[in-house]
Parts: sequence; C-alpha cells; structure tokens
Amino acid sequence: MSFQDREKAFEDKFKHDSELQFKVEVRRNKLLGLWVAELLGLKGEEADAYAREVISSDFEEVGDQDVVRKVMADIEAKNVELSEHRLRKKMDDLFETAKKQVMTE
Repeated sequence: MSFQDREKAFEDKFKHDSELQFKVEVRRNKLLGLWVAELLGLKGEEADAYAREVISSDFEEVGDQDVVRKVMADIEAKNVELSEHRLRKKMDDLFETAKKQVMTE
C-alpha cells in the first residue's frame, strides 16, 4: 500500500468517524429535547418542536455548553427542579443510547 493509499484511507476513516459523531450528537440532542419537553409539560407536536430547538441550539458554538445553556434557561423559566449536574448526566446517558441507536441503523 502506498503512502497516498494510506493517507486516503486515513482521510476516509476520519470523515466517516466525524459523520458518525455528528449523527450521534444530533440524536442525543433530539432524545434530550424530548426528555426535557416532558419535564416542561409539552406533548405531541410541541414536544417535537422543542426537540428541534434543542438540536438547533447545538450549532451556536463548539461543545455542549450551548445546549446546556438553552435547556437550563427553559427549565428555570418554567420553575422545574433540575440541576445542571443532573442534566449533564442525562446527556451522557442519552449519548450512549444515541450511539447504540445510530450504530444499529
């Protein structure tokens, strides 16, 4: 295998891994949005719309802080009891769930 072949294989793997990571994060954010929507008393189309808002909030900056900030602001506005620590733990749990879901599709 030539150096160029190895370089191409590495680039392809990196691209695949990046796309997979993106899909898992989007799925995690959707699951998180649906979970938080339930805490906020949203159902049906309102819950789905809220989940889309959570997904969109993740494009503001690199990392999860933008999602945490959005969800915590919504939680606090509705006076729902949820700590940032519990939210981050749920995000970690949902990441694993999302990874399993994406990998089996």
